[in-house]
Formats: sequence, structure tokens, C-alpha cells
Amino acid sequence: MAKSDVLVIGAGVVGLSAAIAAQARGLNVVVIDREGPAAGASAGNAGAFAFTDILPLASPGILKKAPKWLLDPLGPLAVPPRYALRILPWMLRFWRACAPARVARSTTAQTALMDLSRAELEPFLTASGTLPMLRKGGNLQVYETEAEFQASLPGWQARARHGIEFQHMDAAEMARLQPGLAPRFIRGTFTPGWYSIADPKLYTLALAEHFRALGGVIDIGDVTALSPDGQGVRCTLRDGSVREAGKVVVAAGAFSHRLSRTLGDAIPLETERGYNTTLPVDAFDLRTQITFGGHGFVITKLSTGVRVGGAVELGGLDLPPNFRRSDAMLKKAQIFLPGLKTQGGVQWMGFRPSLPDSLPVIGHARTTSNVVYAFGHGHLGLTQSAGTARLVADLLTGQPLPIDIQAFSPRRF
Repeated sequence: MAKSDVLVIGAGVVGLSAAIAAQARGLNVVVIDREGPAAGASAGNAGAFAFTDILPLASPGILKKAPKWLLDPLGPLAVPPRYALRILPWMLRFWRACAPARVARSTTAQTALMDLSRAELEPFLTASGTLPMLRKGGNLQVYETEAEFQASLPGWQARARHGIEFQHMDAAEMARLQPGLAPRFIRGTFTPGWYSIADPKLYTLALAEHFRALGGVIDIGDVTALSPDGQGVRCTLRDGSVREAGKVVVAAGAFSHRLSRTLGDAIPLETERGYNTTLPVDAFDLRTQITFGGHGFVITKLSTGVRVGGAVELGGLDLPPNFRRSDAMLKKAQIFLPGLKTQGGVQWMGFRPSLPDSLPVIGHARTTSNVVYAFGHGHLGLTQSAGTARLVADLLTGQPLPIDIQAFSPRRF
């Protein structure tokens, strides 16, 4: 097979966005994936462009909530007992990342990537023919007690300092925005700058078709090792075959650290296993995405149904799914939205690639500038896909970067 200019490993939303951006620079691009386009987390996420979600998961606030959450095996945060020892080093890094000074640095970096991603999004959607899939319905974060609302205010103040628009609401204002909420929710905060996509799987598949229509190739294959090879990169596949490329982009989601390790980069990537249930389109008259922050899940209206999902299970890549977590969220959703029809749902579990400081890895490999990493976005892969694609294309072509990416360096660990 002829040597391509760029081989992108991963056909999720980040990998395909990067491939399209590189293709637009005149590069000959091939994408390779273990299963094909939209086979992983890009298929079943909540479909949100959460540009206002600038605060890292690693924060003092999460440290206060985590002990209570961890006591509930079906709650917003869980670690399966069989995985607890294995994830302990990651948890210690996470704990250190919750220091206020580190949270401040992470917030600044996250905001810069969010701003870039927002600026790049609509031009990218227009160029790829997917702009009609964009929705701008906002997000409503709801609170059950005045104490819960007051505890959220420092986070909103941090967003205000970064110019993010929001509106605090009482129960009556929330009812006008979103009828059908249970009366237990007494306060809320609406963020109009929270966008969504009609369906994340259909969007990712549309990106794949656009890439192919412009001459791009998408192959099935499991790359297991990378090594510098002269002026390019040698890629070894599980079946023993070899691919060569001038440059490689690693965007393989939760599997990416296995490839970075073959180049000497030990990146502490873990897997946030996300769960959801997608109900039929008539399950509820949803006017905006709703975040039940105290319970760790959201409900989103897609073109293909109403999706109830979220939560974090730090359980790695190999344990079987625990769909009782999906059941628990759905039961809560029916209590929180009494008119919700819960019949006919389809359950799903996917792997979100997460790093302990809540920031992705974007940058060159330690041993060769011919490999660019673009992974570890956690639950913000869709949100940050267009901005990451811009950065990857600039790194591949040696162009000046629009933001400082030092905070995303693979060498920060």
C-alpha cells in the first residue's frame, strides 16, 4: 500500500474531524480504526457542545461529593471493587489535580480550548455539510435545595469571569422554560451558549462520508505499535501487517495510551465508562437539555430519541457493562420528569478517555515530531472536536498555533 501523508488512528469524532482538517490543508489522509466510524464513545454520548463546561472535573468541589457518591454503587461516581487497586495511582493524580492553583491553571487552559472550539465549530460544520444538524437549545442545570444552589455559585462566578452568559432561575421561570419538571427542583441556571447536535452517531457518520467524498480512505485495522522510521512512522497492526505514513495522529480514544506507550510516553489515561438509555422521540416534550448535577446525569432530546445518561464509572476497558447504572438513572429521570415515558429504551455503555487533570493530550510525541497526540477529552470529545482538529492540522503543517497548548502537553505527567 502506498505511503500516506497522514495516518489518523481512530474514526471517532476527534479523529475524523482531525482527518478532515488535515485533508483541507492538501494532505493525503488515511483513517484507520479497530471497528470503523462512530463505533465508540462518539456514537452514544449526550450530543452536547458544552462550551460553558470550563471547570475541570478534578476540583475541590468533587472531593467533597466523592465520598458520598462512592458509597452508592449505582450513583454518579463509582469504582468497581475489582478495579480499585488498579486505578489507585490515577486517583492519587486526580486528587493532586484538585489543588486550587492547579484547578485555576486547568480552567484557563480549558477555557482557551473551548473558545477555539466554539469559533471553529460552525465553519467546520459548514465545510463538512453538517450545519443543519446543529441545535442551540441551551442547558438547564437544576437544584433541589437552596444549599445546593448556593454551593454552585463559585463555579458560576468563575464562568462569569470568563464571559460565559447564564441566567439563574426560580421554579416559576424554570417551568416556563421547561414544563414538566418535578416541584422538588426549586432553583436552576440556564446557559444559552450550550449547543447540541441532532444525533452524535449520525453526525460522526456524516463526517466519515464527507471525508470519503473528498478522496479520504477509512480502513479497518488494529494498530498496536508505532515507531519512528526515517522521515516517517512505521505502524504495526495486530495481524502482523505494517503501514507507513509520513505523520501519524493518535486519536484512538480510550485505547490511545497503549499506542503512546510504544513511543515511550506513559500517559495516565483511564476510562470513564458512561451509560445511557435512549427512549423513543415521544418520550417527553423536552425543550432544552437538563443537567441533574447532584445526580450526575443529563437528559437530551436528539432527532432519534430522548437520551438519559451520564455518570462516571472508573472501571477500565475490560470489565463487563453494569447496566443497572442505566436503570438507576432512568428511574430517577422518571421521578424528576413525572411525564417521562420510559418504555422502549435502548441501553448503551461507552468508554470516555479521561486524564486525571481533566485536560486532553494534544501535542507531539516525545521521541518524534511525526506523531501528534489528540486524545483524553473525557466527556468533552464532541465539544472540543473542531478546536482539536484545528490544532492538529496546524501541528501537522508547522503553522502557528492559535492558542498556547503547553497545558495539554503529553510531557506534563
